Amino acid sequence: MDTYLSTADRMELLQIIAQQERTIAQLQAELAALRAEHARLDARPKESESAATRAAPAFVKPNRPKRATDQPRKQRAKGYARRRDQPTQRVEHALEQCPRCGCTMRGGSVKRTRQVLHVPVVPVQVIEHVFLERCCPQCGKRCVPKPKEVLKDVVGQHRLSVSSMALISALREVGRLPIRTICWYLQTFHRLTLSPGEVVDVLQAVAQQGQAQVCQVRSELQASPVVHGDETTWREAGQNGYFWVFSTPKVRYFLHRLSRSGEIVNEVLGTDFGGTLVSDFYGGYNRMDGQHQRCWAHLLRAIHDLEEKWPDTPDVHTWAEQVHAVYQRAKEYCAAHPEAQPKERVAQQRAFEQQLLALAQPYLETACPQQVLCKRIESFLPELFTCVADPRVPADNNAAERSIRPLAVTRKISGGTRSEQGTDTKGVLATLFGTWLLQRLNPFSACCQLLAPP
Repeated sequence: MDTYLSTADRMELLQIIAQQERTIAQLQAELAALRAEHARLDARPKESESAATRAAPAFVKPNRPKRATDQPRKQRAKGYARRRDQPTQRVEHALEQCPRCGCTMRGGSVKRTRQVLHVPVVPVQVIEHVFLERCCPQCGKRCVPKPKEVLKDVVGQHRLSVSSMALISALREVGRLPIRTICWYLQTFHRLTLSPGEVVDVLQAVAQQGQAQVCQVRSELQASPVVHGDETTWREAGQNGYFWVFSTPKVRYFLHRLSRSGEIVNEVLGTDFGGTLVSDFYGGYNRMDGQHQRCWAHLLRAIHDLEEKWPDTPDVHTWAEQVHAVYQRAKEYCAAHPEAQPKERVAQQRAFEQQLLALAQPYLETACPQQVLCKRIESFLPELFTCVADPRVPADNNAAERSIRPLAVTRKISGGTRSEQGTDTKGVLATLFGTWLLQRLNPFSACCQLLAPP
């Protein structure tokens, strides 16, 4: 027995016993409550615990009732199965002998069919053109056909056909493949060995053939009512420069310059450009004197970044919501009044400008987070709602962003070009293929048509 318990007096032992009895009573009460809860839960129907009957959040769609196993499947009004292609080759499979008794079998009926798509690896065809000299039996003149008159599938002195040159150009521009990757592809799948220099020579020849069409694209650009403009960096022989892109719903035009000056805008569009230029807030576009629409996507993105930078400033969030509300009202007006008269549209443009200016004025001379954006709104206020006055003008510059994206991806892959001629070739090919893709033409077929002799 413990020494302390043996020597403790009677009162102290009684206090310990009383405390233990209270603890036991408390534990017994908790145990009884748990048993009662367990019995209550166990008495609930099994279906109440299933996930199908639990209360789902409001945004969750209700479960579709299960279809009975004997109920036939509902017939659709239109089938969405993969369409079968027209077969170019038919291969029949049948057993010659019975697997049970070994008897020879003949004839048969179609039980099932299965299509397999096969891309053949076709080696290059080397076509040798032989020019025969013939002598006229009447006058004795010796005649040999001229290559330009009989070779309809060759450009100049190139040894590659028109379709081969178009394939290389499409791999370069549409596939965005590096030069050496194109060489690998031709060698691996077509057994055609070309050096990187010969591939570059092909691209330069295609660009030279497309110069006239590029001039036509530029003329169409200058006559368009709405033009989108943007620019991105481009390195030429280790020197930083810029590729400018100007696009319409029908054409895309690319031009490389070492400068980011606004003079490039007047160089491309001309000083007598009568349309509307849609762009971001870069100051180089300020030199264009005609109609202008600044990109709302850039402005709203800057406002969103400001909200993320100042998350604990309610005034910034309130101001951002008010600016966005003005933009939404302008969009709703344009959607609801597509046939409004020009005078009414101009009046609405001025009304939206005054609403936006009223939101910016309190912060123009105040040191606050939104001061810079408010000054931007004040400076470009006449160019923010041109889309309201002219229904042909969009409120954003997404068309230029989409046009310049392939060029930016190519820059990340190749790092740029090595010479001025390579940069000019890149600009011409980007203009041609970008325009063909925008017009939903097959770029390979369009390139073949460009290279085909008249």
